[in-house]
Amino acid sequence: MKDIKIKSPLEGELIALNEVNDPVFAGGAMGRGAAVKSPKGKVVAPFDGEITVFFDTYHAIGLKSVDGIDVLIHVGMDTVQLKGKHFTPKKNQGDKIKAGELLLEFDEAAIRADGYDTTTPVVVTNAAEYGAISVTLGDKTVTSQNADVGEDNASATADNAASTGGSGDLAAEVAAEEAKYADLPHEQRVAKVIEKYVGGMSNVRSAEHCATRLRLIVNDKTKINQKAIEKIDGVKGEFFAAQQYQIILGTGFVDKVTDEFIKLNPAIGGGSNKEAAYEQMSLMQKISRTLGDVFVPIIPVLVATGLFMGLRGATTSLGAEFSPNVLLLSQVLTDTAFAFLPALVCWSTMNKFGGTPVIGIVLGLMLVFPALPNAYAVGSGDAQPIPVDFLGMTIPLVGYQGSVLPALVLGIFAAKLQKWLKTFVPDIIDLIVTPFLTLFVSMLVGLLVVGPIMHSIELAVFGAVQAFLEMPFGIGGLVVGAFQQVIVVFGVHHVFNALEVQLLATTGVDPFNAIITGAIVAQGGAAVAVAIKTRDKKKRALYISSAVPAFLGITEPAIFGINLRFMKPFLYGLVGGGCAGMVASLMHLAGTGMGITVLPGTLLYLDHLFEYVLVNAIGFGVAFGLTYTLFTPEE
Repeated sequence: MKDIKIKSPLEGELIALNEVNDPVFAGGAMGRGAAVKSPKGKVVAPFDGEITVFFDTYHAIGLKSVDGIDVLIHVGMDTVQLKGKHFTPKKNQGDKIKAGELLLEFDEAAIRADGYDTTTPVVVTNAAEYGAISVTLGDKTVTSQNADVGEDNASATADNAASTGGSGDLAAEVAAEEAKYADLPHEQRVAKVIEKYVGGMSNVRSAEHCATRLRLIVNDKTKINQKAIEKIDGVKGEFFAAQQYQIILGTGFVDKVTDEFIKLNPAIGGGSNKEAAYEQMSLMQKISRTLGDVFVPIIPVLVATGLFMGLRGATTSLGAEFSPNVLLLSQVLTDTAFAFLPALVCWSTMNKFGGTPVIGIVLGLMLVFPALPNAYAVGSGDAQPIPVDFLGMTIPLVGYQGSVLPALVLGIFAAKLQKWLKTFVPDIIDLIVTPFLTLFVSMLVGLLVVGPIMHSIELAVFGAVQAFLEMPFGIGGLVVGAFQQVIVVFGVHHVFNALEVQLLATTGVDPFNAIITGAIVAQGGAAVAVAIKTRDKKKRALYISSAVPAFLGITEPAIFGINLRFMKPFLYGLVGGGCAGMVASLMHLAGTGMGITVLPGTLLYLDHLFEYVLVNAIGFGVAFGLTYTLFTPEE
């Protein structure tokens, strides 16, 4: 087969496709190619040809070259939810294009600020027709090879016959169902068969699609026959993610099937899947999602700060000495984010709850106003709170440097207050009256009510967590390391973001990060063991591509693509995570930042590198050893 080379249509950092934080693209279900991390905001034509698909949300483009290469460019992950916001198309579907022509502009920073990953896959969707596919960007090239299709299919067929037993009967049943609609176009036939196996239209609350997947919100997951849907002609895969049932159909075909599916019940096409998914979450999942939406935008700043602290600590441990001015500059880098942490939290909270973000910044700065007694100085006894009489009570007035809960609750209060004021303040004076009243009332409530109450709760919770993590014999680390990935499975792991931020702000280090890195690498170790023991080449390649992101700190592909499907590898991964967490606690290992783990997380432990490597080695080794020894894929 012919080898092809494509010039990247975006500027940025070229990475392998299996590094994308999406199991569909990372696993190669949509084709082979590469991805561009931190893209620069412009998509240009990689060759002469035409635009075959340009989604009305502008987040994805399908192209065909003059010599028949089909390419999908998907800007970011789940950016279909933006409904075209931050995207500016420069061409239309059906237009002829020349190499280098501008096709699309997008605001990469704004997309990230809205909580979306901007990594952009560039895949050849008819990859089976080609041998090696290379994507080039500057002096870097990423190449993917075409597997021996005949051998893989034969091996897969043998495995299926040995392990699934009645799958032939199910395939015959699905084929018979498809035959009922043989006189209909392919997209209508697929839509009708999907309707049957998702439990009927009465089980579907809403439907929409992105560039490659039909996304459904259903009432009862147990009514879905997932095995049958996988066998429908035209379906490339299916899975649950973010409370959505997602059926992979491929670019171009997915919009046709979605249109036909919605025609079966037009009422399901008018809602928002994101809102419907949120409605189906448990209370803990809603809290976790909210905290994630608030803290994820500020994590990059805290990651950078942690890296600066790690570099400074490593340099100092090597015997280097800093002059006073250099030390001062390093403190500017490492201390600013935490000195004004309430401003960051309040800004992000206002943004999440629909308030004016700049008002959130000002309210957060009020909580750390220099004239207020510094919280750290009060805690050390070097300063005294200012007593304020309010409603017959004496309230100690202090600053809230390094606090999280007061800024979080105040941001929610201010956003709700601003929305309420807008319901009756006349438009002609809204620009003056609404911000004035929002700031005035929120300032009083924040400093005199919310601040003291939330800070007391924060100290109590923080003290309890610290005591738990410091339990003797590493018991706290054992428990956290063993169950952290279970919490990831239930989608409530974002609740720990606030805890980690508070640990960093108060103590300057994050022991929680050191514990969970062992839990993460353990799931990767279990997945690698499954891949090595799998004889089928195609499955092995898919498993390896799912395991690799775990070593970059992302376990969802390994967990949902491999370990949970077989269950035992997941359990062995939990054992490995518990062992690693216990050792991390015994050694009092802690990172200088948060948000990155395993290989990238090394930068947070430059002054304790041996201990960090040991913790990761234990997590990987225990999980890999147990899985390789006690698990066989035939199970």
